[in-house]
Amino acid sequence: MSFHDYFSDHSKLYASARPSYPEELFRFVASIAPAHERAWDCATGNGQAAIGLARYFTAVNATDASDDQIANAMARPNITYAVRSAEESGFPPHYFDAVCVASAIHWFDYERFYPEVKRVLRPDGVIAAWGYDHLRVAPEFDAEFHRSIERVIAPYWPPRKKLLHDGYRDVPFPFERIEPPPMEMYADWSFDQLMAFVRSWSGVQRRIAAEGDQFFNAAAASLKSAWGNPDDPKRCEMDLYILAGANRLR
Repeated sequence: MSFHDYFSDHSKLYASARPSYPEELFRFVASIAPAHERAWDCATGNGQAAIGLARYFTAVNATDASDDQIANAMARPNITYAVRSAEESGFPPHYFDAVCVASAIHWFDYERFYPEVKRVLRPDGVIAAWGYDHLRVAPEFDAEFHRSIERVIAPYWPPRKKLLHDGYRDVPFPFERIEPPPMEMYADWSFDQLMAFVRSWSGVQRRIAAEGDQFFNAAAASLKSAWGNPDDPKRCEMDLYILAGANRLR
């Protein structure tokens, strides 16, 4: 499977509009890792997960196959960014205490990626992969959002997006499973912040590229009426799906 880049064309928008992952997620990864010397944030995008990991690991290597994403990533002294593929990282064997994949594992070639993870992880090192889906704000808004956005862009999602939509239940995971604690994924956003996030979706961007942004502008107008005062922040919730496991070599 070749690399399909659905994000480089709008990497600046992606970097500015994505919600933050909960701090409990990074504490969980640190709690299951055998040590905290080095972590690999694979498919880092704008570096959002790398920033969280950098608070718990001495060094973080963050990679992405897209040079545009790396160019817009957030810098920290203990994060090293590089353009590398998930399946051929180039890292030495037994190099990492933890490998993390934030909102990207549904795009990977598993037959090539998982052997690479097992190669670069130390004995008993851990892998954690997570993603979020199913935006919810309020019943009236959600109904209009489904009508004017979700239903319209459905044909434009890449087929593998369904793996995330289904909560990663069909993603193969050849590691000794570790059950994560319950966590919430949410952001308190104004209307414009939410719509910037939605516009960064690859399905929205593909529809705009194919047919223009008239549908998005019309949807924004109808959704603004359902929102109320656009400057008033609202709690925007999403389901957070987590796969976690250990690299047991014995």
